[in-house]
Amino acid sequence: MKGDVHIAIYHFNVKIVSRGKGASVVAKAAYISGEKIKNECDGIIHDYRHKREIVHKEILLPDNAPSKFKNRSTLWNSVERSETRKKQSNGKTYRRGITS
Repeated sequence: MKGDVHIAIYHFNVKIVSRGKGASVVAKAAYISGEKIKNECDGIIHDYRHKREIVHKEILLPDNAPSKFKNRSTLWNSVERSETRKKQSNGKTYRRGITS
């Protein structure tokens, strides 16, 4: 219709992945990427290959990062192992979206 006004709706959310709250960066990485990843610390396999809403996934690394971290399982299991304190937060999730 003539005169309709369209506005974009913007959403931004940041959450901490905290081991103290029972979360795991390996589990979160598997869920977000829609992949199957085994947590090497506790042996739990997180399998989210059934997720259909994954449009794009990519690992971006600095030029000087070891190439082994291009593998999602290697990257996030290394992060999980890097901190041994029970209440440590090992990661953050950023979620943003814009619709029109």
